[in-house]
Amino acid sequence: MDFFPTEEQKMIQQMARDFAERELKPRAAEIDTTRLLPLPVLKAMAGLGMMGMNIPAEYGGSQTGVVSYSLAMTEIGKACASTAVTMSVTNMVAEVIHAFGREEHRRTYIPRICSGEYPSGAFALSESTAGSDPSSMKTSADRSGDEYILNGSKTFITSGDIAGIFVVWAKTDKSGGAKGISAFLVERGTAGFKVGRNEEKMGQKGSPTNEISIEECRLPRDSLLGREGEGFKIAMMALDGGRIGIGSLAVGIGLAALEYATEYAKNRIQFGKPISSFQAIQWMIADSFTELEAARLLVLRAAHRKGKSLPFTREASMGKVYATETANRVCYKALQILGGYGYMKEYPLERHSRDCRGTTIYEGTSEIQRLVIAREILGGNLV
Repeated sequence: MDFFPTEEQKMIQQMARDFAERELKPRAAEIDTTRLLPLPVLKAMAGLGMMGMNIPAEYGGSQTGVVSYSLAMTEIGKACASTAVTMSVTNMVAEVIHAFGREEHRRTYIPRICSGEYPSGAFALSESTAGSDPSSMKTSADRSGDEYILNGSKTFITSGDIAGIFVVWAKTDKSGGAKGISAFLVERGTAGFKVGRNEEKMGQKGSPTNEISIEECRLPRDSLLGREGEGFKIAMMALDGGRIGIGSLAVGIGLAALEYATEYAKNRIQFGKPISSFQAIQWMIADSFTELEAARLLVLRAAHRKGKSLPFTREASMGKVYATETANRVCYKALQILGGYGYMKEYPLERHSRDCRGTTIYEGTSEIQRLVIAREILGGNLV
């Protein structure tokens, strides 16, 4: 059992760390305040190969693999969670198109994602009445000759404002439940497909989150991903991979919060000595670093299994639920170490705490992760 990354993986991790420290960390507070993610930064990330990390080179990807992606996501997440979640969804969309798209889709859209021509992709699954239960979605796709006509709406769509290509789920069989869902590719600017308001969120404010209205949106028949009725399977497979990204992001936020609080504790003097000398502070630091390291290993195990084409559904959910909940606990403790200063926007702990909160919700809530884990275990997947 080898717990050490390869030389290539370490180089990619260092590249992401250097970029994050240089380009993202100095801008993170401004991105949070202005709710604007600088598009040249995303273009630069694409130039470094971070927008198609598990995509073959023939389609413009960097094909560095899933473990490298996880390591890079953690470094980007440490510096700016808004940028990291954009990176996550963009890689997800590229992988979905590669896995389920026609060769024409791969040749047309993936290079635009990987090169940064499209600042991002978007994953349009959730609706106001269909969050954890996609089978209850109302958006429909009716066949009409060589076209599909889509009608409905989507909500909480990450990167809606900046995406060049959307994967959109709709019911091709309204009575078929989950088996009646299909997935489609929709280019930005398609008639009848309108990106709505950018939601004001608690955290990750630089990452746009949008409503989408779909009215008589006509798509050619070959915009279908896979076959009719495969949409639910496509979504679940994509979400398994997405959970590795969000778990990695959460580890990054937790590390950023804890590293800042640890340095603060070394220099904050109370009762004549640094507060890092008090057992209460030491135990918070020790427990937090231990839990984050356990979270990191869980997420990397899922990434390793995905990279080896082994089943990883259970491992992705375990990594995601543990990493995101751990990171939230760590942010709480880190803010507590700073006391009143941690509560002030002048210090980054306030932002890290807000940014971290959403990680237990998107890509499947913590409650859904536990359902997935239990289902896998009860179904006999014990090792």
